[in-house]
Amino acid sequence: MGKGNKAVAKTVPQVRTSWKKAFKRDWQLYLLLIFPLTMVFLFNYAAYPGLRMVFMNYKVMKGYSGSDWVGMKNFVDLFTGTSSARFFMALRNSVVFNLLDLALGFPMPIILAVMLNELRFPKYKKVTQTILYLPHFLSWAVIGSIALTMFRTNTGLINMTLTSLGWIDQGIPFLTEKFHWAVTYLLIGVWQGMGWGSILYLAAITGISGDLYEAAMIDGANRWQRIWHITLPGIRPTIVTLLIMNLGRLMGSNLERLVALDNALVRDFQYQLAVYIYDYGFSGQHYSIGTAANLFQSLVGLAMVLIADRVAKALGETGLL
Repeated sequence: MGKGNKAVAKTVPQVRTSWKKAFKRDWQLYLLLIFPLTMVFLFNYAAYPGLRMVFMNYKVMKGYSGSDWVGMKNFVDLFTGTSSARFFMALRNSVVFNLLDLALGFPMPIILAVMLNELRFPKYKKVTQTILYLPHFLSWAVIGSIALTMFRTNTGLINMTLTSLGWIDQGIPFLTEKFHWAVTYLLIGVWQGMGWGSILYLAAITGISGDLYEAAMIDGANRWQRIWHITLPGIRPTIVTLLIMNLGRLMGSNLERLVALDNALVRDFQYQLAVYIYDYGFSGQHYSIGTAANLFQSLVGLAMVLIADRVAKALGETGLL
């Protein structure tokens, strides 16, 4: 039966549509793409010529034409200059917190997607999904205000509740002590992103044939066995692809998130690369060194993606590129 199907498939001619016919047929869709492509070009690619300031002692009043060309001096100053101690502290914090974010935040959308897929009440499932997606659409300014209301040491809702229940004698410094702040920072990030991150996994799960689940049920497989042997292997390519993409953000950091949860008492942990680039590069008007730090961050992220993609392919996965 299988060989016959293959033979039939080989005899079916492959019809290719020219780009002119495709454009004539779907010109409305191509027209709709003009605006988003223009925005991507302006904000992602049109700024690339400005990267030449990493090789200049760039001054705003002199512009590119009047600023002195200094070659690799900005990179040397970045790693060995007066601000190198601040840079390495920001680099260390970024790597550590991104690794923790990856360890805590990456599995949660997978677990959540599997749990949502197992729900058998459609209305409850839709309401749950809407509630879980909502935090993604909140700005970090709003999330920071909510966090301050919830986690304030003396008058925060959680500390007041725990104190009234007699579980603690004094308020827990969720936002004013660096180790407590680190846990709060990571958990808020997981809460904010896990609902939205589960969408791709739910889409991948819907692509798994229902016949596999029916056959497994006939063979006596329970729910956990079906999840382990069918659902998770079925979404493994999606997991690998998103893991590779997340590794590319290992050097990055979210300035809005850091500013929303900023506190002078936790600066040892809060000071990450995004804060360094903003404080030293933009506010301190060291534009060339700030751009050099940003370029270094991007190049390391690109290298991580390429290495992870190569490792994934070596292990038999499809990879990203």
